[in-house]
Amino acid sequence: MAAEQERDPDAVPDPGAEWLADVLHAPDDVSLVTEVADMMSVFAAQRLVRIHAMRRNALDEARMYGGAVAAVVERSVRLELAAALRVTENAAAGLVAMAESLVHRYPAALESLGRARMTERHAEILVDALDPIEPEVRARVTDRAIALAEELAIGAFRRALRALIDVERSATLAERHERALGQRRVVVEPADDGMAWIHALLPAVEARAIHGRLTAIAKALGDGDDDRTLDQRRADVFGDLLVDGETTALAPEARGIRATVAVTVPVMSLLDHAGGPGRSAGGVDASTACGPAVVEGVGPIPAARARELCGGADGWMRILTHPETGVVLSVGRDQYRPPPPLRRLVRWRADRCMAPGCGIPAARCEIDHTFAWEHGGETSLDNLAPLCKGHHTIKHHGGWRVSQIAGSGGALEWTSPSGRRYRVEPERRVPVFRSSDDLVSAPF
Repeated sequence: MAAEQERDPDAVPDPGAEWLADVLHAPDDVSLVTEVADMMSVFAAQRLVRIHAMRRNALDEARMYGGAVAAVVERSVRLELAAALRVTENAAAGLVAMAESLVHRYPAALESLGRARMTERHAEILVDALDPIEPEVRARVTDRAIALAEELAIGAFRRALRALIDVERSATLAERHERALGQRRVVVEPADDGMAWIHALLPAVEARAIHGRLTAIAKALGDGDDDRTLDQRRADVFGDLLVDGETTALAPEARGIRATVAVTVPVMSLLDHAGGPGRSAGGVDASTACGPAVVEGVGPIPAARARELCGGADGWMRILTHPETGVVLSVGRDQYRPPPPLRRLVRWRADRCMAPGCGIPAARCEIDHTFAWEHGGETSLDNLAPLCKGHHTIKHHGGWRVSQIAGSGGALEWTSPSGRRYRVEPERRVPVFRSSDDLVSAPF
């Protein structure tokens, strides 16, 4: 009000200044897209609330005639919802189940969706991941799961949520894994045009190793004039190995390839204490006390399996971590430049491509100098990050700027051509230790 009183009533408005102000406050193209995306999240929450109300009202009316018709009413609701939305009944059933979960079990997630702090896809992933787990575990992780959904892109959120649940359930991991082993099998599913799918339910470690070996051999075969795609070569190698049982028909450079899988193990899980192998002196399972062993691209595995894999077999990259600080104690010596331990540490820290939202495992990525080597960048941990081939190209030729965030432990900041900034955090942290003199002089 004071500013209006001080304004000169005889002053002539400056059209140029008004135009400039309008331009500065006008939303750009990205803002227009995100505005619509936010509205879609709000509308998705409203749709689920109304679907739940529709189902609840139908069931309330059915109770007037006894509970025997409840199943018929449920089916009727799904049918009408499918017809009204022009979707299948299966899709309508999924919407009803989603609405039931969010309204009754995850109201905070529903509120977050309604305020556009997460997307509908985030909410679906949250429900799908939390609904099947034990109620006591679900109660412990729900709030943290919602916080992750509000912070992370979909791919990173899915991985972080799985890791969070796995850690909470690690105490019963060995027992659940033993039960799951009883379900292993191989199934053939017919497909069109004389094709078929072959599915194998295996322990995740072996499955990852099989896929890794197929990929490595397929890549070796593609170095010449082979015009097959990587997927086609991988499928052909799969058939050759299982049908023929040997690799003599392969090119010499592809015959000796074996799988390499990274296993991160808290070192106390490998030690024999008074309580027995892998147990603390108090008899507590070391894997529970120190955190579970983790296979790159797979997730937690039972401590007994980790001890077996770290017992000296060739082809396994052993990464030992301190049980309290997580500091890397050993990364082995069987890889190549620049230099071998540094490449492994960079990949171990990131776990995935360090581009926004990318989920390609670090093992399949190229090691990139964030500040280019030809411009003076150093080959050091704070200037290296794994990028998949596509995002590596985008970084250099797509108009993006990428920088390491000082003191972040490996986080990258990507600046888009429109000037927006996106922060990508590594999956793990490499602890930094300071001397006692540094601690004394450090401000509090």
